[in-house]
Amino acid sequence: MLSVDLLKSGRMFLVALWALLLINNPANAALTIEITKGQQGALPIAVIPFGWQGPAPYPPQNVAAIIANDLTISGRFSPLEEKDLIARPTEGRQVNFRDWRLLGAPNIVVGKVIAEGDRYKVQFQLFDVYREIQQVGFSFEASGKDLRRLAHKISDLIYETLTGERGAFATRIAYIKAKDGQAGRMYSLFVADVDGHDAQLIVRSSHPLMSPSWSPDGTRLAYVSFENGRSMIYVQNVLTGERERVSAFKGINGAPTWSPDGKRLAMSLSKDGNSEIYVMHLGSKRLRRLTNHYAIDTEPTWSPSGDFIAFTSDRGGRPQIYQISAQGGGKAERLTYDGRQNLNPVYSPDGKRLAMIRGEGGSYRVAVMDLENKMTQILTDARLDESPSFAPNGSMVIYATEYMGRGVLSAVSVDGRVQQRIGLQEGGDAREPAWGPFLSNK
Repeated sequence: MLSVDLLKSGRMFLVALWALLLINNPANAALTIEITKGQQGALPIAVIPFGWQGPAPYPPQNVAAIIANDLTISGRFSPLEEKDLIARPTEGRQVNFRDWRLLGAPNIVVGKVIAEGDRYKVQFQLFDVYREIQQVGFSFEASGKDLRRLAHKISDLIYETLTGERGAFATRIAYIKAKDGQAGRMYSLFVADVDGHDAQLIVRSSHPLMSPSWSPDGTRLAYVSFENGRSMIYVQNVLTGERERVSAFKGINGAPTWSPDGKRLAMSLSKDGNSEIYVMHLGSKRLRRLTNHYAIDTEPTWSPSGDFIAFTSDRGGRPQIYQISAQGGGKAERLTYDGRQNLNPVYSPDGKRLAMIRGEGGSYRVAVMDLENKMTQILTDARLDESPSFAPNGSMVIYATEYMGRGVLSAVSVDGRVQQRIGLQEGGDAREPAWGPFLSNK
């Protein structure tokens, strides 16, 4: 199950020469999201089309439609269809609460977009229809290019107000796209909004890219690429495109993952002959070796506290999840015993759960373990899942899988009640997703 390059779910990519092209302008790699399993009893909500005050027929973005789509893909809400809206209020004083109660919508969102020169003022209000009170309301300013991001921010405020849980619509995901063309198979690393829009090409290669990992501040990605016929680890700024090679030792350079303070990378290296877990201080490039075992140790992941690193090892005969002190020293603790194989560990943001891939009977599925009681729940029913990654609010896990012969991304809620399938609009395979962190401005 664990190859020399330690790839997800035991799949081995061919190592070959590659031609690298760095491009940082937006690219056409939009994702489409399909709800395949929704939460029963999703809360109805009315998101009214926002009013528009400006010289052009419409604002640059349909803010209300973006909000309604965000709430839909969360699986927690069921926005009313536009044809079922009985009125089009744009501010609170226009809302007839009795009418919306009769329609069975306990909450209503109203707002407007106002052009002010080359900028826009966006106002919104969320009302409790039964209590007839405003629950949250703000006025923001944004440029035209930032309206979509602002709409996601409003979705986050609505989600948090109604659920008590921080929303993650304004975060981003990184993923690898692989597509065949006239020049052969090309691999691209993209970053996109969680609703699949505003895809940005980070790097493109004629041979595999893999294992993207976000820095805690969301400004950099670490990833593995191949140059001169061997794996190397790079760190790249997603805004400026500035790129640095940080690990090019002989043998395997794989599976980079950031420490919570953003100063170190854990990685899998075989520079001393066997695949072991190391930690690199990015400022000094000093290495600290954490494991020393004849087995294959790979896929490190940091606990949110920074105290521990979980990893995959076959030291017990089959791949299982172990945990070791991030400072080194001491014996690795085995975390998983159920299941024939357990791979690809990743801690939840609160450190209470561990997502992984459970291998059993030829199938590989996303599972989540409660670290306190060691109980594990299988969340998916596909055959070849890989690369799980938690949303920064811990509510969902994004992962790669196969559907109708293509590589697609999927997401599942941590209780398994909501599932989504995420595909590439223009074809190709999507794989190795990494859900980015909350940005510093809440």
